[in-house]
Amino acid sequence: MLPMSNLSSSGTPMAASPLTRACLEIDEYAAGLGWDQPARLFALVDTAKLRKQEPRLATQLGLDQDDAGKTQYTPIEQDELPAGTPLDKFLGTVAWPDAVVGCALTVERLMLPPSAEAAVPTGLSEKELAKWVAGHPERQEVRLTVAVLRDGSRESAVRLREKDSASEVLTGAGLVPGLAEALAATFS
Repeated sequence: MLPMSNLSSSGTPMAASPLTRACLEIDEYAAGLGWDQPARLFALVDTAKLRKQEPRLATQLGLDQDDAGKTQYTPIEQDELPAGTPLDKFLGTVAWPDAVVGCALTVERLMLPPSAEAAVPTGLSEKELAKWVAGHPERQEVRLTVAVLRDGSRESAVRLREKDSASEVLTGAGLVPGLAEALAATFS
């Protein structure tokens, strides 16, 4: 946990990389919406280029001119994901224009601690496995926020529902590798 002196007014670590800051900004936004939300997809654009090319939009978004010279990414939420479409199939249809330097996704999932993984029955269908996990006494509800850049950089933020606090969010580039791979593939 970072001491409060290392946090910006938004609660985001000041020393964090620009991608980490964007990832945590999206996590904070999702947290403000509460739990039991659908997955949300975001385009990441270079803030300085956005200010230069779309000054009215930058003003409308409240982008601060004080951070000029720093690399920053502005997340722009995309249309709602189609209901009933598996996430991997949907991401396979996504393509980004050149102005988008990265993308991010926030999604809620149930996870088991490593100690419970050995007890997972084999031979279950995806639907049966989901039901088994949902009924497991050690399951944890989590919100995963994963961000990737065209250059391959990655970042993730994981928030447990039982520890729903900005100071309890775990970050790291390799926390959700499968989802990061799927998002990176949208730039292929």
